[in-house]
Amino acid sequence: MSTNTYRNGNGSMSRGGGGAMKIDNFNSKYSSSSSSSSSFKPKVQAGLRRSSTGSIGSGSSRDDSSTVSGRVRVAVRLRPPNAEEMEADADFADCLELQPELKRLKLRKNNWDSDTYEFDEVLTEFASQKRVYEVVAKPVVEMHLSPFNADRISLPVCFSWLGNWEVVLNEHLTVCLMTFLDPATAKCSVLDGYNGTVMAYGQTGTGKTYTLGRLGEEDTSARGIMLRAMEDILAQVSRENDLVSVSYFQLYMETIQDLLDPANDSISIVEDPKNGDVSLPGATLVEIRDHKSFVELLKLGESHRFAANTKLNTESSRSHAILMVHIKRSVKGRNSSLTSENGNMSLMGKTLKPPVVRKSKLVLVDLAGSERINKSGSEGHTLEEAKSINLSLSALGKCINALAENSAHVPIRDSKLTRLLRDSFGGTARTSLIITIGPSPRHRGETSSTITFGQRAMKVENMLKIKEEFDYKSLSRRLEIQLDKLIAEHERQQKAFEDEIERIALEAQKRVAEVERNYADALEKEKLMYQKDYMESVKKLEEQRAAKQEKHGHRKVKVGPSDDDVDQKSISESPMLFASAEVAEIKKKLQNEIHLRNAAEAEVDNLRNQLTHCKNAEVFGNSELLKLCKMLEDEASQKEKLEEEIEMLQSQLLQISFEADESRRNLDRDSTGTLLSRPSYLDSLTPQVKHQQMSDSGDGERPSMVKLFEQVGLHKILSLLEAEDADVRIHAVKVVANLAAEESNQEKIVEAGGLTSLLTLLRSSNDETIHRVAAGAIANLAMNETNQELIMSQGGISLLSLTATKAEDPQTLRMVAGAIANLCGNDKLQGKLRGEGGIRALLGMVRCRHPDVLAQIARGIANFAKCESRASSQGAKSGRSVLIEDGALPWIVQNANNEASQIRRHIELALCHLAQLEVNAKEMITGGAVWELVRISRECSREDIRALANRTLKSSPSFQAELKRLRVDYG
Repeated sequence: MSTNTYRNGNGSMSRGGGGAMKIDNFNSKYSSSSSSSSSFKPKVQAGLRRSSTGSIGSGSSRDDSSTVSGRVRVAVRLRPPNAEEMEADADFADCLELQPELKRLKLRKNNWDSDTYEFDEVLTEFASQKRVYEVVAKPVVEMHLSPFNADRISLPVCFSWLGNWEVVLNEHLTVCLMTFLDPATAKCSVLDGYNGTVMAYGQTGTGKTYTLGRLGEEDTSARGIMLRAMEDILAQVSRENDLVSVSYFQLYMETIQDLLDPANDSISIVEDPKNGDVSLPGATLVEIRDHKSFVELLKLGESHRFAANTKLNTESSRSHAILMVHIKRSVKGRNSSLTSENGNMSLMGKTLKPPVVRKSKLVLVDLAGSERINKSGSEGHTLEEAKSINLSLSALGKCINALAENSAHVPIRDSKLTRLLRDSFGGTARTSLIITIGPSPRHRGETSSTITFGQRAMKVENMLKIKEEFDYKSLSRRLEIQLDKLIAEHERQQKAFEDEIERIALEAQKRVAEVERNYADALEKEKLMYQKDYMESVKKLEEQRAAKQEKHGHRKVKVGPSDDDVDQKSISESPMLFASAEVAEIKKKLQNEIHLRNAAEAEVDNLRNQLTHCKNAEVFGNSELLKLCKMLEDEASQKEKLEEEIEMLQSQLLQISFEADESRRNLDRDSTGTLLSRPSYLDSLTPQVKHQQMSDSGDGERPSMVKLFEQVGLHKILSLLEAEDADVRIHAVKVVANLAAEESNQEKIVEAGGLTSLLTLLRSSNDETIHRVAAGAIANLAMNETNQELIMSQGGISLLSLTATKAEDPQTLRMVAGAIANLCGNDKLQGKLRGEGGIRALLGMVRCRHPDVLAQIARGIANFAKCESRASSQGAKSGRSVLIEDGALPWIVQNANNEASQIRRHIELALCHLAQLEVNAKEMITGGAVWELVRISRECSREDIRALANRTLKSSPSFQAELKRLRVDYG
């Protein structure tokens, strides 16, 4: 056996996780001492060729069918003995012997016989967390090829790096130490696009959670695999191009619950029908940008994980915790650029290809520990949790057995755990398993079972498969960006073109205007020049004419008409022109007069129409006035009838109230039972007592209150609550209180506004009787959840608290305490109930020592404590109880053993509910409540309360420690 494996020094390589590599038995292959190194090298090269065919090659191929075979790697880790084991096992011989340099473990059967097991790595109790990570998880997360450190080998050997190792021991013997760092599996890591799984398996209390999930806040060297793996992932990925996101959930009692969102407690498993991939679309997925946010995420998840105190482990995990890290990486050097260096578009038809991305998933599984019930001492709910854990681990063991034996059927669907780990065993993920064992010989059976599980897991072969795909979304985004750029460039060029066109048009307009202006100036100059020439020519002609006339004397040259003829003609034409102008002016004035007349006629017609409309409106107004007068007379007569009817109802109400009082006095005088000796039904809190009193008093006849309700109507009865007569208001509120005792009438009273009227009456009235009866009616209505919210929204709790402060009558206080006690049973009203002083008012009524009042107070406290306990178990509340903060604990402890059974029963129930919150334990221990809990668990008459107290004492570590300190034997 010593020649089967080889380890460098303490059993690890300097980098890259050598613990996952095993050396073939060279004695069985190369037994001849004459074997030379040359005869061995061809076999090594053949092995290299076989591995290279299964690896993912470079280039643009994205064939998902390319797979690489990879066995499940198993490491074993021994936990150091604790103080209890050192003391208990002092007289026993060690049952384990670890040989890390040979990767062996010996499990002793007895003093002379032992079983030997080989693993991929054997880690002693002195192995550091860093070494565990490098050996177990780092090859799954990231894989690097690095040569052995020659200083850690004691033999005088010679090394040469050929892709595999050759160690020359002498001239005649060459031994090849296969390290499994061949090209086929060296790059099969999560960061290279392969799925990976790291899982911890072992007995409870052997250090699985310490190995995987240790945060190392006090000592950074104690960090677990989860933190170290995320550190390596974040150091390798690119924040600009890559994406890392995590989901964290637990498998508890065969239900998958989100540790990052406790409200999401029923996540379903979805399997891809094409490739069988398992996903949890309902789980919260959080993107991780830095290591600090990941640490906060782990803290949040660990705070929601279920744990319990057992004999084997004080913090025993009761669920399987699974951390899934999703990695999306862009393949460098294989993205197709869309633009050239100068920003212009390239040839789209030839170079436009989508980028390649690799999607991988790292699954870190912290399994709950297997346990034997007789050793862990689990009972009650903890026992059910242990059964569920053992069943799921048993299903996992069956699947691994079937895979190891190459069975045709693998029972993968027997458990949700095996469905979640479908890809980890027999699938496409690279899997590393670390099994944790304890040193105690008392648990030899559990240790042997864990070792057997690891040995079978080593036989499972996975077909590692890379997942590459085209990132069409990224391509689409890039194309959209490019399109936006092109559109913006086009719009910019279009705007520049339009601006240029506008500039050219303006310039052309300016030039045209300038040309026109120049042309007009030139034309004007030309015209002036010609006029000047003309004048000069006329002047010259006139001068020539004058010269000729002087020369020829009085001779006249008739060139055209003479000036005398022209003057005569103008004189004859002037009177005609003046007459025509005067006629035109007269026509114009006549036309204006015609227009004015037409406008006046139109105005007269308009005024006539307005006068007609006014007359019609006056007639319509008179008719409406007559109608209103008639309606006013009808209203007056109706008012008189209503006043008469109200007077009649008041007389009937007084008579009926008198009859009710007489009936009550007869009942009080004639009844002999304890039920009828209590106050009348007008002041009772529960509808059942009212119903019984009414049935006893009527001898089969319907009560007079019901007759009044049917004959008169609810609205008319409620209207009497606002009557000015105090006696009428008192009798009316008594009738409403009796009607509210019947559950069938409560909805009608609220719909008719009875609740609002009662609260208004409670606010405005100072009469003690009205306060008592109104509070009783509100207490009856508060038994309905819908009515409770209406009471709170209309300020009912403030009014009840104010009434409780002012009242001194025990019956009034009993009614108010009953109403508040009913409101205390509503989960939705807890915060508002305290904020408006309801709890303080309830505790303030303790000043009245009347048993009936104290019973209602105790009932309210029990209801409130029960709601708080339920909210805490659902994760909706944290922190101490409001009752403890308001100082109710001393009174609760004082009355826990009250002589009145009704008070005692409610107080006992309240104590049990308060004790269920671990944050209340310190105050309850200080206040002496633990003794009362012990008494309740032993002496309470009600079996359910006794069982609740017993369960609470056993499940609380604080109470258990206090009982142990007080030396109280409580099993």
